[in-house]
Amino acid sequence: MKKSLPDFDRLTDRLINEPSDEPMVVIKTNLDPKQVTEENPYTHGKQTVSKTFETFFKGEKT
Repeated sequence: MKKSLPDFDRLTDRLINEPSDEPMVVIKTNLDPKQVTEENPYTHGKQTVSKTFETFFKGEKT
């Protein structure tokens, strides 16, 4: 007996929500991009950021 997938519109145990503008936990791994502005939710698409921002996300001491 093969189970069929439920109708997505009828699922009531899931919540799909827009991303939050609130702070979130971000963990740096070896898979992260080299540029701190690339795929960073805090840059909001900016290509240039302050030196303080860059040193924070690179994990450097100020």
